[in-house]
Amino acid sequence: MSDTNNKDTNNKNTNQEDYEKVCYICRRPESKAGKMITMPGTNMCICNDCMQKAFDQMSTSGFPYNNMMTMVPPANMNLDDMMNQIPQRQRVKKKSPKKAEAVFDIKSIPAPHKINAQLNEFIVGQDYAKKVISVGVYNHYKRIAAGNTDDIEIEKSNMLMIGPTGSGKTYLVRTLAKLLDVPLAIADATSLTEAGYIGDDIESVVTKLLAAAGNDVEKAERGIIFIDEIDKLAKKRNTTNRDVSGESVQQGLLKLLEGAEVEVPVGANSKNAMVPLETVNTKNILFICGGAFPDLEEIIKERLNKKSSMGFQADLKDKYDNDKNILRQVQIEDLRAFGMIPEFIGRLPIIFTLDALDKDMLVKVLKEPRNAILKQYQKLLALDEVDLRFDDDALEAIAEKALKKNTGARALRAIIEDFMLDIMYEIPKDDSIGRVTITREYIENTGGPRIEMRG
Repeated sequence: MSDTNNKDTNNKNTNQEDYEKVCYICRRPESKAGKMITMPGTNMCICNDCMQKAFDQMSTSGFPYNNMMTMVPPANMNLDDMMNQIPQRQRVKKKSPKKAEAVFDIKSIPAPHKINAQLNEFIVGQDYAKKVISVGVYNHYKRIAAGNTDDIEIEKSNMLMIGPTGSGKTYLVRTLAKLLDVPLAIADATSLTEAGYIGDDIESVVTKLLAAAGNDVEKAERGIIFIDEIDKLAKKRNTTNRDVSGESVQQGLLKLLEGAEVEVPVGANSKNAMVPLETVNTKNILFICGGAFPDLEEIIKERLNKKSSMGFQADLKDKYDNDKNILRQVQIEDLRAFGMIPEFIGRLPIIFTLDALDKDMLVKVLKEPRNAILKQYQKLLALDEVDLRFDDDALEAIAEKALKKNTGARALRAIIEDFMLDIMYEIPKDDSIGRVTITREYIENTGGPRIEMRG
């Protein structure tokens, strides 16, 4: 029993040594506040600045030690327990000593075709988008691995992803980060505002990445930040009010995209909170921005019609009305007309689009990926020893319903949850059921599923 307690104590001490000491008064870590003074017989640490302030107040106060008593807890309180009350999410890991060799080994970075092959196991279609993002990520991490070994400095390859809702923008980035085993932060641009106004500061996107990296600054500086709904930051038109959540946020993001050292709070979104502040360099952080950009199609059509509506061989003005993948022809001038400032677009050199999902792609999304929705339900019923199957006509009926909702792959889950509710509720009642086959008639509410008994 004593050996077990000793092991727990050793593990606890080892974990404590991995984190920086934090001042009990101002909550600054040792890397910011300097050498800490440890109170005798306790784990409570106080920085030199706070200790000096306490002594200054003691010398000027009419009642000595009055201010010092606010700093020292009662005698019946365990000081070690008080120090352990600092939340884990607000503790800062110590930085490892600088090494001469590069952080990344170039040979360990997967080649673009290998990254693309791994993405194919989880994502159906979007071949062009997967090819572009595979090459962009590969070059980005090669840039980190190479470092500044000569006079040639490789610039960052930040990306802008444009695609209709439900086409898989967020899922693509999340899958990519999991395959590369790098920290990922997903931020929503709609909540960002200019500093000083209600909402999240621009630096909050870096705070989320630091939290995803376990407050390890070096690990966070090699991560990926995905800013969704970036189209909501477009310049507001016909307004005389200050644009605190549009163009101002684009201006504030410029320094992060380019690469700068920013101070971010640890474990909180506001710098005013009594939490430690850490300095994070965004030079090697890959930024991927994504958005649906509604009405961008109309801007593209207007540009194309201007170029093709003159002369004897002019095209018809409705030529592009039925083109579902008109976003493929997007150019920088279209994004500027949409409301994105040139400086912001210039820091996102890689621009690519995702296609809208048609019926065939939706059917593939249902059954082909490694964690497809149908496979998830088949596994759930397999735990009840029931074989779940879907007719091909049933899959087409589900895809047709999803197309009518016009929300892409997101509609599939809602449709399947609806018609699978009764099956998931009734099947566990009868142990004699061995197989359930979902039919088109059941999807269209004109019939029921085929149920086969065991034996």
